[in-house]
Amino acid sequence: MRYLMGVDGGGSKTYTVITDENGNKLGEGISGRGNHQALGIEPAFNNIKESIDKALSSAGLYYKDISFTQFGLAGADRKKDFSILRPALNTLPLESFDLVCDTFEGLRIGSENNVGVVLVCGSGTNAAGRNKEGKVVQTGGFGFFYGDAAGGKHMARETFRSAVRSWELREMPSLLTDTVPKFFGFQSMEQLVNDFLDRDIFDVPGELTITLHEAAAEGDPLAIQILSETGAELGAAANSVIKRLGGFEGDTIPVILVGSVLQKAKNEHLLQAMQTAIERERHSVSLIIPDMEPVYGSILLAMDHLGIETSDDIYQKFRSYKRE
Repeated sequence: MRYLMGVDGGGSKTYTVITDENGNKLGEGISGRGNHQALGIEPAFNNIKESIDKALSSAGLYYKDISFTQFGLAGADRKKDFSILRPALNTLPLESFDLVCDTFEGLRIGSENNVGVVLVCGSGTNAAGRNKEGKVVQTGGFGFFYGDAAGGKHMARETFRSAVRSWELREMPSLLTDTVPKFFGFQSMEQLVNDFLDRDIFDVPGELTITLHEAAAEGDPLAIQILSETGAELGAAANSVIKRLGGFEGDTIPVILVGSVLQKAKNEHLLQAMQTAIERERHSVSLIIPDMEPVYGSILLAMDHLGIETSDDIYQKFRSYKRE
């Protein structure tokens, strides 16, 4: 029996899962953030190792028992990142491993042949894809200064900014002028703005997007506009990947949607604007919201490396597994 390990290291946690070659989950481990760009390589690596050690202990296995390990790590974007990450991962006593950006975990859980486009919209945003020839590209993932205009953090800032503009009559009337102050424990925008300015606060938590979605659900035009603009931006990122990759002519392209904004919120205005932006370029697409944890994308990639057939039974198992 061969044992496989998948490691999903992101901006909020590192999650490791161990399965056998039939897809049976044997162990798991959770630790802190695994993005070296946010933490530095030493603390990120320590979190990765802690997650692995917990999973091995949970499974009753040792490093030498693992046939193949697939890492899917946030921040594994460029050659420089790989030159930092691979030497650290090489210190682990693993028989064999591979490293990809965690974006490609998302592609694999939504595309059985590992071909298509993946859009990430969680706290940040990213887009990537792989064509039938195996060529891969990435669009975005480096923040607002480098072209990104989506992700939960960006949406939270736009929500706050739009509430201020609406309150000052620089924007259309909006429920946000009531709900945003309440989110922060204030009775009015005037109290909120003066308090933030007095304390030199110039940023907001990503959780403010909850207020945005609630206002949109109430039919608030300004909230709907922010969500629609986010969807159009994600559609533009998908079009970028499709055009840069090529090789999709005549095919219906799977576009896999991952990240909390897309998988949990599922806002109709955002999704419709995204699809409209993509189809405007005459691309035929199928939007797919995966129903399994991203870490199983790493397990599936590990199975691909070992030539293990990923049957429907294995997919069903992975969909049924939830974090303990």
